Amino acid sequence: MPARTPLFLVSALGFGIAVLYVPILVLIGYSFNASPLVNVWGGFSTVWYGTLWHNGELLRAALLSLEVAVSASTGAVILGTLAAIALVRFARFPGRLLLTGMVNAPLVMPEIITGITQLLLFVSMVQLLSWPHRGFTTIVISHVTFCTAYVTITVQARLQSADRSLEEAAQDLGASPARAFLEITLPIIAPAIVSSWLLCFTLSLDDLVISSFVSGPGASTLPMVIYSKVKLGVSPDINALASLIVCAVGVCILFAGWMMRRAEQRRALETQLARG
Repeated sequence: MPARTPLFLVSALGFGIAVLYVPILVLIGYSFNASPLVNVWGGFSTVWYGTLWHNGELLRAALLSLEVAVSASTGAVILGTLAAIALVRFARFPGRLLLTGMVNAPLVMPEIITGITQLLLFVSMVQLLSWPHRGFTTIVISHVTFCTAYVTITVQARLQSADRSLEEAAQDLGASPARAFLEITLPIIAPAIVSSWLLCFTLSLDDLVISSFVSGPGASTLPMVIYSKVKLGVSPDINALASLIVCAVGVCILFAGWMMRRAEQRRALETQLARG
């Protein structure tokens, strides 16, 4: 007879799920509120989605945030994966301790300190090199800086647990080191890379503090615009935009999870056939 789950654990699980997802459901519900007042339900309406479509400021900020998130996530994944390979595959090399410190520093550094230091760096670079001017480029560089650390930690853990003998066997059969890595090791660490990209995308899309320091005129990200508007009161069209973002992110996460599960099942099947 299976053991019964303690009531305390079930209650704690239910409370945790409620804390995480009930506010999101309330947000989505109020995006269909006909009343412009947040605390007054005026009936069901989709008017704020139509208003959002004509709100150029919010749409431009959302597009900028998406462009920054995609660019920063891709750059961070490339740099973080290379850093993880260097830390795992090369036991000793000049600057290893420095690289380890640079990887871990953004994880514990307060965002406001990171934002100030990035601002001072970009101001100094503009004075010396006349580049980069504050805007899209500086935001992407700043986001890559702190996102790379998360990629390195995630991919490093996955790479350390990978079976190195499979790659060595491929080299024994005539594959070059690069080909063996691309065809053997890269598919193994692919779930970690995809997870890191999604994590960086979320962190970049959500960032407010660092972006506020390094952005320039006409380069306001979505969190910056929302924060400036919320100080004057929550606008219903912001609820509509937030609901669309939640739905889009949820679909992307489900799709990524489905792809990763298929890859794991295919890899398990191939391993079973190879052993059989």
